[in-house]
Amino acid sequence: MALTGLPPDTDADIARVTEVLAMITPRWNVRIMLALSGRPMRYKEIADDVSWLQHGQLHPRLRALCDAGLLERTEHTTRHVTYGHTDRGTALLPILPLIVTWAESYLEQPERPLPAIEQIEDSLTLLTRRHAAAILWTLRVRGEVSGRALAKISMPDRDWTNVYPPLRQLVTDGLVHTEGTGQPYRLSEAGVGLAPVLGALSAWAAGQPLAQASHHPIWGRTPTEPAPTAWISNPPRRPAPSAWHKRDLFSHAPQVHPKSALATGAPRR
Repeated sequence: MALTGLPPDTDADIARVTEVLAMITPRWNVRIMLALSGRPMRYKEIADDVSWLQHGQLHPRLRALCDAGLLERTEHTTRHVTYGHTDRGTALLPILPLIVTWAESYLEQPERPLPAIEQIEDSLTLLTRRHAAAILWTLRVRGEVSGRALAKISMPDRDWTNVYPPLRQLVTDGLVHTEGTGQPYRLSEAGVGLAPVLGALSAWAAGQPLAQASHHPIWGRTPTEPAPTAWISNPPRRPAPSAWHKRDLFSHAPQVHPKSALATGAPRR
């Protein structure tokens, strides 16, 4: 059954990205993936590295990540078992710096500097809101549309009024903008700014190189598309690196965006 009223290839794209987000967003999953970003590790080594997990919480998460094809369990002997990334899991890691760059550019910044891992987790929470991907894709394709038209496209099998709870949440989150009740909806600057992240997630989900993200038919910027306007907050403090060291992800960033630079309506944490 179709997920949206968009063309079948776009509908499949949304479904794949939604599935990827469901794999990595559950609490602690990204942290476990990062803990294993080096050599394969034994269970006790992982447990020591993610010591905030309570007893019994680690094993089901490792099993779920293995079932998702992101980690692999290797039984060397009955008493020597290690966990490590699959090729697919390794290929997913370069998307994380893109998420951090978006978060530093658009999310409201708290009083204290946040480790990059918390920037990632906050961003993923926004993207995994119910129906968020379908609504974001629809607005990217159609531009500015009414709530009723948006409902017909993004959730065609439901009563059109069901679009408003997730839509209001995306407005509150700062990813969607409207001038008020009865006015059409469109992506905010922060929503448009998600293009590199969503394009990369789409490329990964389709088994393509991440370099294909810039050529994404929906989220890739074509030569005729105008250059992005000013950021909602500050431009990124640094370009997204190709890889992060664990100490970079879990340590506090050296600076915080000044509050005065944040425009009203910046995405909430």
